[in-house]
Amino acid sequence: MVDGRILKDRAAGGVMRILTITAVLVVVVMAAGLVIKSMPLLESRPLGGLLFSSEWKPLRGEFGFLPFLAGTLWVTAIAIILALPVSLLTAIYLTEYAKPRVRKYVFPMLDILAGLPSVIYGVWGVLLIVPFTGYTLLAGGIVLGVMILPLLVSLLVEIFSTVPDALSEASTSLGATRWQGIKRVVLRKTFPGIVASVVLAVSRALGETIAVLMVCGNLPRVPQSLTDAGYPLPALIANNYGEMLSLPLYEAALMFAALILFTVILLFNVTSRVILYRVEKKFAL
Repeated sequence: MVDGRILKDRAAGGVMRILTITAVLVVVVMAAGLVIKSMPLLESRPLGGLLFSSEWKPLRGEFGFLPFLAGTLWVTAIAIILALPVSLLTAIYLTEYAKPRVRKYVFPMLDILAGLPSVIYGVWGVLLIVPFTGYTLLAGGIVLGVMILPLLVSLLVEIFSTVPDALSEASTSLGATRWQGIKRVVLRKTFPGIVASVVLAVSRALGETIAVLMVCGNLPRVPQSLTDAGYPLPALIANNYGEMLSLPLYEAALMFAALILFTVILLFNVTSRVILYRVEKKFAL
């Protein structure tokens, strides 16, 4: 007779296997649904013409997605460039220099900022950022950078906290200053985790909609500088879905925009996982 504990263990393993397969199937079903809904556009237009054309004139049946791809990449890059150094130095201060009393007040504030709806960040951007920058990619990057800052700081604090105190104390006992210990011990030990945190932040930034929509200007034109207006893919979908869907191929075009965003995030995460695996392997040596 089979032991009851073995049956429970097998049942738990079976349930977890089913849930894992379900999670994978959800992604596959989402991708398949977007492909099917995009087929009317893909069957009538060459893929290269859709991705590399800058003409967006739905009334004439012209659907060029290059301005939206460029806007998405510009805003995301600006946000990461602004947020990563600030969040990295903040996390180092909180874990290595700050007193417990400071951490007691800062951590709840980070949680509050991380939980704020994106529309609040959008309103803040319209009131405080747009008057100085205009409705531009720079405004969108600043607002998005502020949005992902609490997430990055929280992740990096958790990662830095996993470094044993004995390692830092050992470097100090050998004559290294605290900052030298941070550079040569803490940052080196946690570098794979830092990479993973940046990947998560970029994935969040790529899909952000409302806040970016409110401050970027939403002009379907390939931007040439930070002070140009932009139109990221999430803003295109949120701004137009439900309107003008009576136009031929318009719904398929918006579904294709969602498919592009889905594909970009998927490829970015897969590539980042490969890089992260190699980094972890290198640092494990």
